Amino acid sequence: MKAIEITHQQELNIIETEKPQAPGRDEVLLRLCYVGFCGSDLNTFMGRNTMALNPVIPGHEVGAVIEAVGDGVPEGLKAGMVVTCNPYTNCGKCASCRNQRVNACQHNETLGVQRNGAMQEYIVLPWEKVIPAGLLTPKVCALVEPMSVGFHAVSRAQVTDIDVVLVIGCGMVGMGAIVRSALRGATVIAADIDDDKLALAREMGASYTVNTKTEDVHQRLLEMTSGFGPDVVIEAVGSTPTYQMAVDEVAFTGRVVCIGYAKAEVSFQTKYFVQKELDIRGSRNAMPQDFRAVIHYLERLHAGERSSEMGGTSPTDRLITRVIKPHEALDTMRWWSQNPGKVFRILVEF
Repeated sequence: MKAIEITHQQELNIIETEKPQAPGRDEVLLRLCYVGFCGSDLNTFMGRNTMALNPVIPGHEVGAVIEAVGDGVPEGLKAGMVVTCNPYTNCGKCASCRNQRVNACQHNETLGVQRNGAMQEYIVLPWEKVIPAGLLTPKVCALVEPMSVGFHAVSRAQVTDIDVVLVIGCGMVGMGAIVRSALRGATVIAADIDDDKLALAREMGASYTVNTKTEDVHQRLLEMTSGFGPDVVIEAVGSTPTYQMAVDEVAFTGRVVCIGYAKAEVSFQTKYFVQKELDIRGSRNAMPQDFRAVIHYLERLHAGERSSEMGGTSPTDRLITRVIKPHEALDTMRWWSQNPGKVFRILVEF
């Protein structure tokens, strides 16, 4: 069977690997339909992802169909079902697992990063990691995992309907945070350097937008929040300026949630930590309930519901920048590396 493998910096090949045999006990064999390239895959391709295997088969954003199930798999999982997957492992023994926060397992190995991923025609997974996708198509399923990461950040921030939430970065993860914040009734401000992404953020539930490249961010935020600043800031970029912006702009006694990995050390005015009495929290991966929440949202969306409680609409076709075949992956990744700000998701169709 065909698989995509990142071998060295800016090198990617189509390889032939052995198709998995019938699934073993407690396992499910998936036929991959669509798999998304994400920012971590781009960093692996660019040689900047220090956590990734080398070489590695990338991919952890999955839209698939169950091909076969092994003994011991619950009856709720059957051949022919459309599914996505939870791509993280958890050891069950570390402090995170002991505290039931398995998404932050100290020894996590994510598909396509610390272990070979889903950019191949078939894959076998433990049944516990296979998530039925209800009425969603395999293509839409490939959007579930990145959106769930944004949903989880909103849970970490404990967002409610009285909050003003600033989401910095309107990529797929940031869009998930915008949607979930709007679903909870919060007033959402979306910040990015790309006006097209900001326009889409409004469609997905943002009440206000600010272009951090062309506008006075501090002044605009004061205008939008009656001089208080946002109650919550979710950092979904991973850069020194955006980390600093989060701490500088959040309201006194506010909450800052960090999703992005900064590529360099970040210096802060630490007096703000104390003077503002901030809650600064990390947010890693997603919990099973975050996956379920995203699927529920997308099901309602594609059922045509547009109630006010949804906080806007999510035009999933516009979240997919390109759909490519495996043989187009190398040229596409080279193009993406030169145009990093113009991509939501690139899906590989198997």
